[in-house]
Amino acid sequence: MNNLATPPLNFFADLSVNVGKPQEVGDSGEGLRRLVPITGGQAQGQEWQARVLPGGTDFQLVTAAGTARLDARYLLETDAGEMIYVQNHAIRSGPPELMARLLRGEPVDPALVYFRCSPRFETTAPALRWINERLFVGTGARLPDQVLMRFYEVG
Repeated sequence: MNNLATPPLNFFADLSVNVGKPQEVGDSGEGLRRLVPITGGQAQGQEWQARVLPGGTDFQLVTAAGTARLDARYLLETDAGEMIYVQNHAIRSGPPELMARLLRGEPVDPALVYFRCSPRFETTAPALRWINERLFVGTGARLPDQVLMRFYEVG
């Protein structure tokens, strides 16, 4: 088994996703359920760019310990008018006092919060069709009204 190569990470895209005010369902027994509307944004890849279309949602479950389990679903529209469906699963955790500040919409130094994700893409765009058959990982930062992410293809 020691002849298996460690896969490289290849830059895929930087995203800046604008978000609205969270809608809180409340504590379901599993944790605090929140829905965060996605209102727009931008994506910049190598030799392509897109806008984040309004209408997506980040479905969140925040545990009693403050860990957020995220499931964001939204659309990108490339400059060529091609659509990319994104489903991004993520985990965001950190010291309880910082996680409480994030929930209140306050700024927190992103370096102090663990935010990792595994996005999945679907598209019919000829130039990007290969992304349907690849695995991606990423890192992110939550700002008061925006989420910044960098995605990598696992080579």
